[in-house]
Amino acid sequence: MNALLRSMGWPVVCGILLALLIIQQFPQWIGLPAHDIVLREVSAQRSNMGLVSYSRGVERASPAVANIYTSKAVEPGVDGSLRDYADSLPAPARRQSSLGSAVILNPDGYLLTNNHVIAGADEILVALKDGREALATLIGTDPETDLAVLKIDLPNLPAITIDSRDEQRIGDVVMAIGNPFGLGQTVTMGIISATGRNQLGLNTYEDFIQTDAAINQGNSGGALVDAEGNLIGINTAIFSQSGAAQGIGFAIPVRLAVEVMQAIIQHGHVIRGWLGVEVQPLTPELAESFGLDVSQGIVVASLYRNGPAWNAGLLPGDVILKIDGEPATSGRQAMNQVARAKPGDSIRLDVLRNGEPASFTAEVGVRPSFRT
Repeated sequence: MNALLRSMGWPVVCGILLALLIIQQFPQWIGLPAHDIVLREVSAQRSNMGLVSYSRGVERASPAVANIYTSKAVEPGVDGSLRDYADSLPAPARRQSSLGSAVILNPDGYLLTNNHVIAGADEILVALKDGREALATLIGTDPETDLAVLKIDLPNLPAITIDSRDEQRIGDVVMAIGNPFGLGQTVTMGIISATGRNQLGLNTYEDFIQTDAAINQGNSGGALVDAEGNLIGINTAIFSQSGAAQGIGFAIPVRLAVEVMQAIIQHGHVIRGWLGVEVQPLTPELAESFGLDVSQGIVVASLYRNGPAWNAGLLPGDVILKIDGEPATSGRQAMNQVARAKPGDSIRLDVLRNGEPASFTAEVGVRPSFRT
């Protein structure tokens, strides 16, 4: 009997192992779900997750990002180029072309781009992602923020959606959409590296978003969008020692860009408040030299004769502590605050003069155009 069991044991074990192998490979034969179907379902679910693909955001934003081609006439020989014929023969004017990007903000055909993209152009061609093209009308420019507003006349224009949040977070995923090197619409991805960048010497009014999304020549005026495809900035500049992207790009925040666009559409230019005062930071050394026991404020360095601050009674050496109740932390912050005020409004200035507190009321003027 034992010999019989021993002789049957090995075939039984082999049969069980074979059955398990068949069940593992073909579970549907006994009513279990097939492995390949389960894997396909999981893959389909994962493809819709934002952490895997940002294609939905790109699909939302990219139709509203256009390519810009500008050209201007150049007189023969002006650029130092050699002529092919004798100087006595007339030479035809040549044309210089450049390229950039723009963003459609309004279905009526208003676009935002950089001023430096269209500066000096006598013809601006807008090429949409869907293949349509149109010559643009220049509505106005604002060199102090390096923004320009264009208008095209085409039906059924896509308009980009705008992020309603006032502040962006460092570490947020962003994408830059534009036309680098004339290759056609291109998308690059990165994160927000910093916010509120200023004192870069690029524009008069600076409040840049810094990103490591690749921005190259031709991206200027294009869109910086979040992972959902909402516009958060207009790509403007890069920091580079070689001219190529090095992971430090700058974009104008959408809040500022939209304010400028609306002002240009309404007035043809941007109207900013102005006090006519030059200031400098209150350093510990200056505070000590003035005998002041304060660490925050800005020092009046000079005044424009008969300007609003001059007429209000401010003097060089006054330390501005507050502007309309808001602490004066820096000259740039103060300039931006005053620029947002409407000309004709009254602003209260709390200052220290010779160590004694004083207050003045200045009527905001219109900021002159210091740049062309």
